[in-house]
Amino acid sequence: MNFDSECRLDEGVIEREFTLNEIPGILWTPAISPAPLILMGHPGGLRTQYPRLLGRARRAAADGIATATIELPGSGERPPSADAQQARADLRRALAAGEPIDEIVDRLILPLVEQAVPEWQAALDALLALPELSGAAGYSGGPIAIGMRLALVEPRILAAGLFAGSFVPRVMFEEARQISIPLHVLLQWDDEGNDRQLALDLFDAFGSREKTLQANMGGHTGVPAFAGDDASRFFARHLMTTGREK
Repeated sequence: MNFDSECRLDEGVIEREFTLNEIPGILWTPAISPAPLILMGHPGGLRTQYPRLLGRARRAAADGIATATIELPGSGERPPSADAQQARADLRRALAAGEPIDEIVDRLILPLVEQAVPEWQAALDALLALPELSGAAGYSGGPIAIGMRLALVEPRILAAGLFAGSFVPRVMFEEARQISIPLHVLLQWDDEGNDRQLALDLFDAFGSREKTLQANMGGHTGVPAFAGDDASRFFARHLMTTGREK
């Protein structure tokens, strides 16, 4: 991991841009260390997503939690994927025509999960080796399929806050049944780009004994501010005690 820049924000938060295996990322650490870590998922495009990511990072830092994110495969400054671009075009056409989409979702999401999850794990290896981080980690955001896979295969992820705002291949429902860590799932009830019933079925499939579904009225970008506050309390409850113990 190479740190490319560093700046100090208000409240003592330090923002550092880094590169890991040619993948760009950003780390935000609070004033007090060592701190637990939240991996922040997003739909791709670090530069365009930066204002939202910074807001989430500031909220976590206020709770004494560090945050980090990396660019998704095929997004931002990373090389584009012709297969993914074709799958997105096919998906838009199928949705507009009311045609079945399961096969297209598989083509779009499964390769993304297979590539992105090992990259997140490599980032976690490098980040948790830093002295300012405590070793306790969570995952927050989307795409939800990436968060699901990480929750299943990565034992260092102790809790996950998932945004049910993206497609999930039906084959991954079996993975959902095997997930056991605490989950906080956010659902926008009128999300124009999401299948509400599929999201509800997915939540029902999760095997976690502790799982919370927070459903709010509004579209994909209409998440109320208090929903973020509730997610912050979820992570503070599950990460801060573990972080202090370590």
